[in-house]
Amino acid sequence: MKFCEYKLDKLKKLEEEINNATAIVELLEDNDDNSLFDELNISLESLEKNIENAKLETLLSGKYDNYNAIMTLHAGAGGTEAQDWTDMLYRMYSMYAEKNGFKIKVLDVLDGDEAGIKSISFLVIGEYAYGYLKAEKGVHRLVRISPFDANARRHTSFASVEVMPEIEEVPDIVIRPEDLKIDTYRSSGAGGQHVNKTESAIRITHIPTGIIVACQTERSQIQNRETAMKMLYSKLVEKQEIEEMEKLASIRGDIKKIEWGSQIRSYVFCPYTLVKDHRTGYETSDVQGVMNGDIQEFINEYLKRTSVKGDKNG
Repeated sequence: MKFCEYKLDKLKKLEEEINNATAIVELLEDNDDNSLFDELNISLESLEKNIENAKLETLLSGKYDNYNAIMTLHAGAGGTEAQDWTDMLYRMYSMYAEKNGFKIKVLDVLDGDEAGIKSISFLVIGEYAYGYLKAEKGVHRLVRISPFDANARRHTSFASVEVMPEIEEVPDIVIRPEDLKIDTYRSSGAGGQHVNKTESAIRITHIPTGIIVACQTERSQIQNRETAMKMLYSKLVEKQEIEEMEKLASIRGDIKKIEWGSQIRSYVFCPYTLVKDHRTGYETSDVQGVMNGDIQEFINEYLKRTSVKGDKNG
């Protein structure tokens, strides 16, 4: 019901924008006013952008595309440099969420030894959050002059991004209590930058698969456990989806391996500025804009490309 209301609200807003632009055109027919031309241009630019967004949403037809997203960032090898890069990516996604009306809730965090983040899991709440952010799954590569290197040498750092839909419970996935190893621990955040301190953090290990999830930001152990169980369901569903895709690829005789952890994007700060997506070829020299959350064009290109592939495979 909520999803239908969201769709209807979108259509009403588009209709209002079209009616507004039409009214300005009618005024211009009777009154040659430059200020009306400016108003019409602004109205048409907004309308064009919102129509493009509506068209993109038609590409989001996946089973879980309209769900919230759970994102987990992990620093690669490289110590402080990689941990700082992970923190930069978290800031980028936070700003992207803010620009798009999404809300972020940190679930679990492990701060870096000197700076940055070793790993962080957070929930992105909003319509189509998973549908859009699934485009970010993979390894992100940074090239820059390291601020942590006294000799100002160029460093390459890596961070991995996992993205899952937030799923409450799935009928065909059964989690038996005896398959769970549950540990409690105190929040490990160094400075409280991302997480409220608690003494009731939960870590759950699903013994048959080896999947581990953790939550430390809720007010009670019970709430942390409930959130961690949601994360476990999501990871098990993702595992099931990957297995189904690999099975289909095998049936179709696809030669290419489905690589969920492959390097997808490079962010070069030096000796030139460039952000390039290796899957779509889309690139921009506006590195600062990207780091401030302007990643929608990368996501759009990914959705268009995967949609075309889906049509061909169908």
